[in-house]
Amino acid sequence: MTESFRLERDSLGELAVPAQAYYGIQTQRAVLNFPISGRRPYRAFIWSMALIKACAAQVNHQLGLLDERRAAAIQQAAQEVMDGKWDEHFVVDPFQAGAGTSHNMNVNEVIANRATQLLGGGLGEYCVHPNDHVNMAQSTNDTIPTAIRLGCLWRLAELLQSVKSLSEAFRQKAHEFDDVLKSGRTHLQDAVPIRLGQEFGAYARAIERDGERIQRAAQGLYRLGIGGTAVGSGLNAHPRYRFRMVECLSQRTGWELSPSDNLFESMQSMADFAEFSAALRTLAITLTRIANDLRLLASGPATGLDEIRLPAVQPGSSIMPGKVNPVMAEMLNMVMYYVQGLDHTVALASQAGQLELNVMMPIIGHCLFESMHLLINALTVFTEKCVVGIQANRPKAAAWLEKNAILVTALNPLIGYGTAAALAKEAMASDLSVRDLALQKARSGELHHHESGKVLGEAEVEAALKDIWHMTEGGILEGGT
Repeated sequence: MTESFRLERDSLGELAVPAQAYYGIQTQRAVLNFPISGRRPYRAFIWSMALIKACAAQVNHQLGLLDERRAAAIQQAAQEVMDGKWDEHFVVDPFQAGAGTSHNMNVNEVIANRATQLLGGGLGEYCVHPNDHVNMAQSTNDTIPTAIRLGCLWRLAELLQSVKSLSEAFRQKAHEFDDVLKSGRTHLQDAVPIRLGQEFGAYARAIERDGERIQRAAQGLYRLGIGGTAVGSGLNAHPRYRFRMVECLSQRTGWELSPSDNLFESMQSMADFAEFSAALRTLAITLTRIANDLRLLASGPATGLDEIRLPAVQPGSSIMPGKVNPVMAEMLNMVMYYVQGLDHTVALASQAGQLELNVMMPIIGHCLFESMHLLINALTVFTEKCVVGIQANRPKAAAWLEKNAILVTALNPLIGYGTAAALAKEAMASDLSVRDLALQKARSGELHHHESGKVLGEAEVEAALKDIWHMTEGGILEGGT
């Protein structure tokens, strides 16, 4: 079936637009000009732009610049867009004309056509005009950065909740595993004892702190440069417009938004976005490290550490029967690497501003929205399908700890570092545990206190080595120097 079209005209001439499309000629030009990724804008970007249009219509009407009939129609159409009713008509690729003019016009045209319908007109008739009415007192240059801020804030609570849920899941495991004594490892080599609960408690706190870091970085997003129009001077906007806009946006969202203290700076600088993205990157770094730890701790099971068991969620090999892989941790790694790449794009794009404008805003916004989207989904799935189901392999942890010659560190205050090092070396060479070798030497009178020279008995060695739990709490063995 042949698709029907309508003809629309702009300053460059005529162009055919799909007859049933709510977007218009400028959007259609962008569709033809930028067939780059096949992607469309995130809902956060559509929602936030529509919110701006709704408030602009309300404020411009209150200021006597827009008639009540058009203002009401624009607000209703914008609300429908915010509700997701017309998502299929937002068709501009994220890789588009600089600054986001194409996305802004996509929103203007959809709202204008829908508002025209509400007033009894047909698509493309524009009794509500995309530029003159929907875009009144605005420029792409102030709406796009404002929309990026609002779009990030729109999903901020959702992101922070996913971070909190993951941290709490690790905290629960920390309590569950607090009695599991195991070998610590530094440089991937044996180290003094630690409790599995202490390891997991550290994971919980690191993730929690990243959530706090994200929340702090988000504070810069509440400052809006709306009303700066093209370069920050506010040309073609009523002097009270920008303050009324912040009031309207605050009322509609329930957020404590504030007007920028320098509209020119808000137009030029992407530093708030770079800071927020960097906080997301830091979370990604933390989660990469933790996912790698979990894969290592669960390695084997027969030939690896095997101190924890991750939930088996799918078969791990197309050729090796019975193999189960740490797929949720692997997924998390992939997402976190991608998020770090998105942050690098934000950093490069943020420094690419020139004079009064940064034309890279579309990709900055897209990367931020994508990072948040991926983090929310990945953290939620990882929490539910991996962390809550982790089990400790207590026998394996105890077995590795028993073989750990570095337990000799507990004897340092008694026999001194040099003698302890020699004892550890001999234990490893003879395939004996440090306890067995130290007791053997104590029985033969070969162990001496490194300061007093007093011969150490079996009881003193036992006292130093038997309470491994005490080693995980720190401090110095009583009687040491």
